[in-house]
Amino acid sequence: MNKHLGFWKLGTFGMQHVLAMYGGAVVVPLIVGPAIGLNEAEVAYLISIDLFTCGLATFLQVIGNKFFGIRMPIVMGVAFQAVGPMIAIGTMQGVPAIFGAIIAAGAIVIFLAQFMDRIIPFFPPVVTGTVVIIIGTSLIGAAMGNITGQPDSSGYGSLTNLLLAGLTLVIIVLLNRFFRGFMRAISILASLVIGTIIAAFMGLVDFSSVGEASWFHMVTPFRFGPPEFHLSAILSMVLVGIVSMMEATGVYFALAEVIDKKLTGNDIKKGLRAEGLAQIIGGIFQAFPYTTFSQNVGLIALTGVKQRRVVVASGCILVILGLLPKVAALTLIIPDPVLGGAMIAMFGMVMASGIRQLSSVDFRRTENQLVIALSVGLGLGVSIAPDVFANVPQNIRILFENGIVTGGFAAVVLNLILNGVSKGDGRDIKLDHTSDIA
Repeated sequence: MNKHLGFWKLGTFGMQHVLAMYGGAVVVPLIVGPAIGLNEAEVAYLISIDLFTCGLATFLQVIGNKFFGIRMPIVMGVAFQAVGPMIAIGTMQGVPAIFGAIIAAGAIVIFLAQFMDRIIPFFPPVVTGTVVIIIGTSLIGAAMGNITGQPDSSGYGSLTNLLLAGLTLVIIVLLNRFFRGFMRAISILASLVIGTIIAAFMGLVDFSSVGEASWFHMVTPFRFGPPEFHLSAILSMVLVGIVSMMEATGVYFALAEVIDKKLTGNDIKKGLRAEGLAQIIGGIFQAFPYTTFSQNVGLIALTGVKQRRVVVASGCILVILGLLPKVAALTLIIPDPVLGGAMIAMFGMVMASGIRQLSSVDFRRTENQLVIALSVGLGLGVSIAPDVFANVPQNIRILFENGIVTGGFAAVVLNLILNGVSKGDGRDIKLDHTSDIA
């Protein structure tokens, strides 16, 4: 591929990367915002700041310096594993606690990056796979809520809602069945666009928010107030951060193979430190934790365009989009049933990612079955019945009031008791090199 790309080619290749990650980026604020009680204007701002911060995080990783950034063509986006924990934290402890947890977890990730080789033995696939499954299953209720609507609303569980959600799912299936490469990579985004167009012909799309939105705004740090720090919230986000670190490490190696670069241990540490710093930046701008998007690695392999400046162009586009409220407003017109249909696919893929990680686990060993069964059971049990520990002393309850923390903590402890540090799942530790939802 010609190394001297002109302005338009650079912009075109950069936009292609943005399109590949756009659906995964904007759908997170669309899910989290309403779930934690934000109004439409606040959700629109959250979408804008998310895109803006994706750009900053991408610059941090691609350009890099002596201490931060792996300096490879990596696009950074929202860590989708954090959706469930953020909703749980916002619901139980308030919106400021989300951003306090993100900032604290980012600082801890930077510290842990130096000791990644020592951390991995505590998180073999039997643990990480279980945690990811708990996160995915805990989110399905939110997807179904978008499809059915509110119980007291007139359209609750209507056939129209079911039809739109079903069509959205069918579109995702068809795009993955008949297309490869780039079209498959943007199947979620394409399903949202097509589903919204169908809903518009049915008279179910309100464009007023687009007309009312301004053309330009400035982002504001701590827009939703000063962060608050709660131990259980921080533990939840640290757990997500460690899982993201392990997945990101796998993506680094996959990308290095594509671009023919030999990675060193210091490169990995710099990349993971950048992930931690990106989380801190996300918390300061009150957006989300950010991590490496693996679908963009597939795009690089598909196109053969390996230059870092192409991804720098992607970062510039993301920053610009984040300053344009009308772009965020366009996202808000997606009807809830369409979004709910896409959410089922996305959350299901999170669960599938966890199952894929468990594929290297020896299920003939009862110890591994117990780790998974008890951890998933406890995690989902707390998510379904959050008051189960209501009468436990407060200083103990904070460790168990979040189902993801409970299940994750149980998985780590049970694995240590039943398998020990060196055994793990009885096989060599393997990092997950791909993730359909970053």
